[in-house]
Amino acid sequence: MSEVSHALLDWDEQGQPLSRHYGDVYFARASGLAEKRHVFLESNDLPQRFAGLQEGQRLCIGETGFGTGLNFLCTWQLFEQLATPGATLHFVSVEKYPLQHSDLQRALSLWPELSGYAEQLLEQYVAVHPGFQRLVFAGGRVVLTLLIGDVMQMLPELDARIDAWFLDGFSPGKNPQMWTPELFAQLASLSAENASLATFTSAGFVRRALNQAGFAMRRIKGHGHKWENLAGRFTGAPSAQQKPWFRRPAFQPQQRHALVIGGGLAGCASAASLAARGWQVTLLERHAALAAEASGNPQGVLYLKLSAHGTALSQLILSGFGYTRRLLPQLPDKADWQACGVLQLGFNAAEQARQMALTETFSPELLESVDQHQAQAIAGVALPAGGLFFPEAGWVNPPALCQLLANHPNIRVQTHRNALELRKTAAGWQALQGDQLLAAAEVVVLAGAADVCQYPHTTHLPLKRIRGQISYLPVTPASQALQTVVCAEGYIAPARHGTHTLGASFDFKRDDLDLCTREHQGNLELLDAISTDLADRLDCSKIEPDALQGRAAFRCTAPDYLPLVGPLADHAEFLLRYAALGKNARKVPHADCPWLDGLYLNCAHGSRGLVTAPLAAELLAAWLDGEPLPLPRSVAEACHPNRFSVRMLVRGS
Repeated sequence: MSEVSHALLDWDEQGQPLSRHYGDVYFARASGLAEKRHVFLESNDLPQRFAGLQEGQRLCIGETGFGTGLNFLCTWQLFEQLATPGATLHFVSVEKYPLQHSDLQRALSLWPELSGYAEQLLEQYVAVHPGFQRLVFAGGRVVLTLLIGDVMQMLPELDARIDAWFLDGFSPGKNPQMWTPELFAQLASLSAENASLATFTSAGFVRRALNQAGFAMRRIKGHGHKWENLAGRFTGAPSAQQKPWFRRPAFQPQQRHALVIGGGLAGCASAASLAARGWQVTLLERHAALAAEASGNPQGVLYLKLSAHGTALSQLILSGFGYTRRLLPQLPDKADWQACGVLQLGFNAAEQARQMALTETFSPELLESVDQHQAQAIAGVALPAGGLFFPEAGWVNPPALCQLLANHPNIRVQTHRNALELRKTAAGWQALQGDQLLAAAEVVVLAGAADVCQYPHTTHLPLKRIRGQISYLPVTPASQALQTVVCAEGYIAPARHGTHTLGASFDFKRDDLDLCTREHQGNLELLDAISTDLADRLDCSKIEPDALQGRAAFRCTAPDYLPLVGPLADHAEFLLRYAALGKNARKVPHADCPWLDGLYLNCAHGSRGLVTAPLAAELLAAWLDGEPLPLPRSVAEACHPNRFSVRMLVRGS
């Protein structure tokens, strides 16, 4: 993963933006909206196609060059005017040089008739960083997936079927990289049957290259002073090159009813993502309320443990952080979250080296290196070292986030329901507690952390539980000076309702949840390593660890520290059907995957659930509904539950 710069703009006398990178305009100076509507909306027959959508249908649009978002806003406006309320719009757009928020606001202010849509885009346009970024509008009816980076790095990682293409890069003479045969071949590989394509240019070499890629292109009347532009249709066949165990299952439920087991953050997010798409969801929770286990801490930190090497986990964290961060302003009580930033101290030489590599990889909008003096000014307390500051991060109350996600008319929450048995029937899946049938549906999502392994279909999954305990420290007048979350090997957050949250312990052996004096003492030692000044402000020398309040819960992790998100196959049949992998891991058998129709997982988020679970729920819904995946294909495959069956064969275990 490499740093992606923001767009550098100049502004002309009429207040219109000009790209300094390419020396070209973002839209026509005199009639930008009219040209956009003619070239992209009308040339792709979108008025007729939107009006023809039925309940539950969607149209997926792909764009090269998001720019100021003007195409997206025009498309959204037309969709809202013409499409039936039950239809959805997916808009996927690539942008190498995203505009900064202030520049985007200035550019969109030129179009008052789109102000209602522009305001919603600007509200969601936060924490937009390299990679895949998912933005959701209109209660999930309109979904924007921004691919921030070079087009030939982003599109090969996209898993989608595009119904209509907007080719809107800067002109071929200014930006030739956006008009190559290689790019057009990539568009063809992502195109649905008979997908349309339109672009403002009428250049002969563009038309010929698109024809060669499988698009039947023609010149049509242009707009205004421009004589012609290009429009056409994809005449080739949709490609399917994924390994069979990572392809989307062909199973389609008769009824859009889903059963989600587990009322923590992963379960509530899964229910919310499905409900937003029109699913009727039954959410089963074994306790008296949601967020009663690992998602029940009063303060959770949006902590970004990134890698300079662009690992799958790092990409997931970066995309997930943006998605969660965009959710938080929707919380009704502003006391339930705080965008106070997160300060990660460089507490030893290894951590300092890691942080130096991160500053060379990521932009200062995401993280900035601060020395000890700067760190202390940010935190408001004395610190032993400088480190990395994440200005967009902060803390949130996870139970409040769970309540927000589960508060949807399509979600029915049922507490005191412990699904001890999961039974597959001809009609779907049944969840039972002894002889009591709790619920049934054709689709079931297991989101109960390590307890997902209690069923016969999932016993092969190598999940483990790790106990963690946090400590509550009463605020003092002096401790109120803490202005940001500070992390070293532990963390402490600014006070919420008169209490600081301090944590957290890691215990791989204990299997109980009783509060432990030894772990309280360990947390106090973590605090002393973070800031002896803050420990003094909190009068920690007078605190008896056995008198502290707190809570303990189990995290759930997989050996590779990635979550399990997606559909699951029958493990025993998988081993038989793909046994050839044990002899040659590169030879992919053509046999269809033995899916457990309707069984999906969203679990094993470890201590990163706040950052990864909500976006994982979008990934889960995309798997189910055949939508564009909100993450790179390689990351989705790295999180796929079937990866463990593959590894078992390849490693001969």
